[in-house]
Amino acid sequence: MAGKRGINYGRFMERAMRGVVADVLGHVAKHGLTGEHHFYISFDTTHPGVDIPTYLHENYPREMTIVLQDWFEDLAVTGDRFRVTLNFSDRPETLVIPLDAVKTFVDPSVKFGLKFDDHDEDEEAAAKPPAESAEAGRREEPDEDDDGGPDGTGGHPSSGEVVRLDRFRKR
Repeated sequence: MAGKRGINYGRFMERAMRGVVADVLGHVAKHGLTGEHHFYISFDTTHPGVDIPTYLHENYPREMTIVLQDWFEDLAVTGDRFRVTLNFSDRPETLVIPLDAVKTFVDPSVKFGLKFDDHDEDEEAAAKPPAESAEAGRREEPDEDDDGGPDGTGGHPSSGEVVRLDRFRKR
């Protein structure tokens, strides 16, 4: 039984999309980057479990974007996080980033991107009616000529659109 509130499809979709990020990074860890693929990954540096050197945290106290393209080492996905070694001014540094800390994941070579909510919706906020919800003032309406994409789902990655998961949240 789903409970009084029903099924939170937005939360399931967000978990699935974070699974896509994990799967893609796992694939690259095993097979390397091919073709023109490269990734811009932004993450919340204050998220619990983020492990970055102190000087990087001082330079990026809230959010940081990393690029996986020409040089990176030791990329690995383990459970709910990934690890990668990157070069910062000729200093190789290992970063550990929980998948829940990821805010955006973009592969510009194929115009694919995911943008995750900036916050976790707690149970109480999810139960409030739309007029009382913090999300109510941020609702985005589709363009009048937007038919929802070729399959009616609101677009697809090849269109170059960033998939915004809050579009699917109950308001």
